[in-house]
Amino acid sequence: MQNYRMILAYDGSRYQGWQSQGNTQNTIQARVEAVLSRLTGQIVAVNASGRTDAGVHAAGQVASFRLERKVECDVLLDALNRYLPEDIGVLSLTWAEPRFHARLSARSKVYVYRIWNTPEPDVFGRKYRYTLPQSLDLGRMEAAARLLEGTHDFRSFCGLTRYKKSTVRTVSSISVTKSGPVVELRFQGDGFLNRMARILAGTLVEVGLGLREPDAMTAVLSAKDRSAAAGALPPHGLMLEAVFY
Repeated sequence: MQNYRMILAYDGSRYQGWQSQGNTQNTIQARVEAVLSRLTGQIVAVNASGRTDAGVHAAGQVASFRLERKVECDVLLDALNRYLPEDIGVLSLTWAEPRFHARLSARSKVYVYRIWNTPEPDVFGRKYRYTLPQSLDLGRMEAAARLLEGTHDFRSFCGLTRYKKSTVRTVSSISVTKSGPVVELRFQGDGFLNRMARILAGTLVEVGLGLREPDAMTAVLSAKDRSAAAGALPPHGLMLEAVFY
């Protein structure tokens, strides 16, 4: 069998996330698999580096799949971009090593949460940035971010309260930057739990608004309780930017 690797970009606004679901075909995975299966006459299973939630976007999602009969990469790339919806694009498609797996081989990922931090309306970026008119104290947010970096049990930041697997993850860096009215929260780590990036963003925003103290992050982590952290910010502000191998 031939193994393939591809990088995709997609606007997640109208999709129910990446993962295929039995009650709908309106997912990124289902759309990509349907096109590949139609093109090749084979049943194709596509594995992504991570399962982005409904409404979350990607600029550099990595996915892999196998075909029983080898097809040239440029042929697949051209056909995918011809038949996929305009809000899903394949940026590159190459042959991969036999053991490569988009999720299992990934070493780290970068998610970016963007906030439109001004009372002015965000006419052109409203689908990709969360609007927050109240001013944020970036210094407080940066201090809180330092306490969240490293290897911790992030159960308090997991959207699945009955998650039975390990919730220990390593977040190697969190940056808080501002350019004009846009605040960017950039998270890099070896893996992210369900809604984890959005819950981290929500908690840092509460710190920036003065609703929590920066040093409270230690207690939030120690609680290992979903109710200890803030609510998840809306999905449209989140982008999977890159995956590293």
